[in-house]
Amino acid sequence: MWLFREKLSYYEKVRRSLYEMLRDSLERHLMKISLVDSFYNYQKNNIPYEFLTKTELKPRARKMGKESELFNAFLVIFCEGTIPPELKNYIRFFPENSVTKRNLEYLANFTIHKKFHLNIRYFDNPHFFEFIEKLLKVDYALLIQQDPTVKKKTRYCLTHFHVKIDWPIADAAEDLAKYLRYIQNNLYEHGDKEARILQNKLFEYYGCHHSVGGRRTAGLIAAQLLRRLDFISTIYVSSSESRAMYKYSERGVSKFYLVQIFNDQIEEIAQREHISAERFRNYYLYPATREFYIAIAEAIYEHTIYGRPPKDGKLRRLKPAYSWLRLREEILHPKDSVFDARPIGWQ
Repeated sequence: MWLFREKLSYYEKVRRSLYEMLRDSLERHLMKISLVDSFYNYQKNNIPYEFLTKTELKPRARKMGKESELFNAFLVIFCEGTIPPELKNYIRFFPENSVTKRNLEYLANFTIHKKFHLNIRYFDNPHFFEFIEKLLKVDYALLIQQDPTVKKKTRYCLTHFHVKIDWPIADAAEDLAKYLRYIQNNLYEHGDKEARILQNKLFEYYGCHHSVGGRRTAGLIAAQLLRRLDFISTIYVSSSESRAMYKYSERGVSKFYLVQIFNDQIEEIAQREHISAERFRNYYLYPATREFYIAIAEAIYEHTIYGRPPKDGKLRRLKPAYSWLRLREEILHPKDSVFDARPIGWQ
């Protein structure tokens, strides 16, 4: 398991600080690409955008929807350290899908500029986010981690693309159930029925219904696998079906989504937050139509006592009716171009 800051060495603390700063920057970009840019894609094609309802924020909410090419779906894995080779069987990163010019040339829908150079892979390169945005449309996941070739300093780079997550759901459920002390040895020790329930609970633990597939399943499986390592990791999953971007990190689970804010709400929200209506509009809202603006909200979840290890460390009985995850709060984020405004309460 990863270590808290107070248990790190000085150099590890510096790395943690750098990682968190870079993660904040990455997150701002991904929020806009996933949600705001997707909304404008729908608008350009004269297709109504379906906003999330309150019901869909519930961890076990089930809604089957159609996938749309207009929504920017992706999966990004950002690690504080370097994933060890022994996990390659489950998070499949090999020389064949490392970020090199030769490998990228095999992508039919990706054009490599003549001036392409490997430094563009590094987080500190001015064109890094442009490069990332072009590669997000590539199926499977992008892997950003500490550069394994640099030994004397911390430098983060996009090391692999087209990364498949290939850890069985049953193994992930068993790993989580052992951690939460619902089982001791294996997933099926209390029978097939309870094993199936524990697999469903794995999805609930990560804020999804057990019927979801594709990127959301891959994302939560990767999040559970990477918990085994001694550094933190963050998974971002942008899903067309859910019209949201999920975040899995050492802080837990959250979901970013778009909200409508109508003209007659602006003054009310501004007064509640003790700011002017003009500041609220300029700092938090993206233009949409004459009737409303859009903004990025985040639903932050917390695990209940049934989704946390028991304090006494003893085995306990599974109670399927009790939730493992609940909504804690919702906040509204400033626009990606605003750096001196804090998130504010929402709803």
